[in-house]
Amino acid sequence: MFIGYVRPNQDDLNCEVQLHILDELNCDRFIVEEHSSTKKRMLLKKMINELQPGDTIVVTRLFSFADSTRHLVELLDQLNQKEAYLFSVGEGIDTRSSAKGYSFHEYVHHLLNFQSDVISEYTKKGIFEAKQKGVKSGRPRKPDENVKRAIHMYQSKNYSLSQIKEETGISKTTLYRYLEN
Repeated sequence: MFIGYVRPNQDDLNCEVQLHILDELNCDRFIVEEHSSTKKRMLLKKMINELQPGDTIVVTRLFSFADSTRHLVELLDQLNQKEAYLFSVGEGIDTRSSAKGYSFHEYVHHLLNFQSDVISEYTKKGIFEAKQKGVKSGRPRKPDENVKRAIHMYQSKNYSLSQIKEETGISKTTLYRYLEN
């Protein structure tokens, strides 16, 4: 079964353009989302749950189907488990074809890993450059006067840990860390 799936977007708020394109492909059924919001796309979830082996979801663009690369991977995994397919008109992607080499599903997994690697690498580079400039990462240290006062209060044995924290703002964990040094 060919199932046309559309959702509103800024260029097609009423889904008219998408429906016109999918209508020319002789879809057996149309699913029209009322919202473009990711959290309100209940019809997408219902459609995925009801898929039968051999069904093909037809969309005008991948963006109509998924909200991010990670979301696309999750949806493709679900389609794969259901033995269903995706046909995206705009990108010319048809997961029904069994060409030799990588499948579209595998390509998207590789892209997702690549995207994660890029983000991780930029993060590491940023942290390294910040350290080179003398920027300290992590939680800022407590002012020395408060720490000294907290240690003095603790060693006097006249104050409880809660009283020390209340007066100095130094937590029990921070106090013990300074006492160990």
